Amino acid sequence: MTKLKLSAMAVAVALMAACGTAETAETKTDSATTTPPVDTTATVAPAAPATVVDIAVGSADHTTLVAAVKAADLAATLSGPGPFTVFAPTNAAFDALPAGTVTDLLKPENKAKLASILTFHVVSGAVKSTDLTDGMKAKTVNGEELTFTVKEGKVTVNGANVTAADLTAGNGVVHVIDAVLLPKK
Repeated sequence: MTKLKLSAMAVAVALMAACGTAETAETKTDSATTTPPVDTTATVAPAAPATVVDIAVGSADHTTLVAAVKAADLAATLSGPGPFTVFAPTNAAFDALPAGTVTDLLKPENKAKLASILTFHVVSGAVKSTDLTDGMKAKTVNGEELTFTVKEGKVTVNGANVTAADLTAGNGVVHVIDAVLLPKK
């Protein structure tokens, strides 16, 4: 054969090998030069929201909580590394407060009071529902304690029902509750 025909055959073999339609003897015997097959059937689990704040922001049921967190300048803190456990009251929970309470709390002059109420809903660490036991107490970020009741698979925190548990973020966990927790101080 001529050199031109040999070159053409080498190119054809190389192209077929690159397309996966042919293997050369070299790729069969030299495992260091072969690429392992790619599993195209594998699925990637969706990533957890980056922060506990992102969970609230992504929920239509927590717009009042998000507004309160922003008004109290706590968004940056709760977006930090944590971990945090947040007991997140729903919009309906805020609506159940006496008329005008939320509007009053959102005023700049009540920022400290609002921050105290919100940090009463936060515990340091990532506390999953399976970690909670009946009668358990946990110190909140504002320094006061929450008390948990666990009966027949239902969890309450200071009397508020946990309606959704273990919403996991990169910096902690969120449990949705049906009431706003008010600190004693």
